[in-house]
Amino acid sequence: MNRLISDTMSGVVLMGHGGPEMLQWRDDLPTPRPGPGDVLIRITAAAVNNTDVNTRLAWYSKGDAASDDASWSGKPLVFPRIQGADACGEIVDVGRDVDRSRIGERVLVEPCIRVADGERLYPAWYFGSECDGGFAQYARVAACHAHPVNSTLTDHELASFPCSYSTAENMLTRSRVGVGDRVLVTGASGGVGSAAVQLARARGAEVMAVTSPSKSAAIEQLGALSTFARDDDLIALLGAKSVDVVIDLVAGPTWPMLIDVLSPGGRYAVSGAIAGPMVELDVRTLYLNDISFFGCTVLDDGVFSNLIRRIEEGVISPLVAETYPLRDIALAQESFGQKSHIGKIVLDIP
Repeated sequence: MNRLISDTMSGVVLMGHGGPEMLQWRDDLPTPRPGPGDVLIRITAAAVNNTDVNTRLAWYSKGDAASDDASWSGKPLVFPRIQGADACGEIVDVGRDVDRSRIGERVLVEPCIRVADGERLYPAWYFGSECDGGFAQYARVAACHAHPVNSTLTDHELASFPCSYSTAENMLTRSRVGVGDRVLVTGASGGVGSAAVQLARARGAEVMAVTSPSKSAAIEQLGALSTFARDDDLIALLGAKSVDVVIDLVAGPTWPMLIDVLSPGGRYAVSGAIAGPMVELDVRTLYLNDISFFGCTVLDDGVFSNLIRRIEEGVISPLVAETYPLRDIALAQESFGQKSHIGKIVLDIP
């Protein structure tokens, strides 16, 4: 490894499932070494997101926190684990099979990891879940998952993009959102929701959003033509069978309305359930109206590259609500949980 890179690094490790007390600052973490097809990235900024918090809380488990399905992929998590799905940084070293001209590249890490240690993964891993992520000074990934980005945005601004915006772009890709589609986005003030509003508008869609009234003006500035409160009667306000696509991050008790507002042949894409994962479905609504459902986790090929292109073209804007030092990750996640912000909370890596 590059002699100028220390053998140890500082960062935050997750010691087990539970509260923020399970996050520990360490100054003696071994600096990862790049394998033959890897790059080593000096992380400069990393954002907070639901995936990291949900993994810590074992929210993905269908049993309890001690069960073997408490990671997003349904496999047991290995502790200690460096989390951090959203990361921006600079390549400082490469493996023997990677062109050394990549050293010095400013990159964003694709959070959906399909290649590790030279092997194609199925199911895919998530950066900061099945492998160590960005909440430390250095991280290693397969070279194909470190995407160079040419932008005047700051590292903190760029770190707001990977997880949320790629998830949103993947949902829009799966549900084939195009010019003229009427798209309803739930949870529109969150990272994925606010990204979906911008990215759907960039595709030429007509966007409507569900958010709290205090955030309506900000969401409309992002491109939503109209907004609705979370407890509004969407059928009364929009009309039954009036929406082409629903991009859902919320689920919960009012979920049946989201299906009832879909037009025949409509598409429903989901990648979150912040209001509750259990919903009631009248299957007749599904098949009589030829509705398509898309569960969206693993990124389709080309989604992250397409996101990088949109960043470089400047057609989407970063939304950095707050920044914290990495040492204050517990405070950052507490603020994140209050849901009073719009966009992303970003950590500064020392």
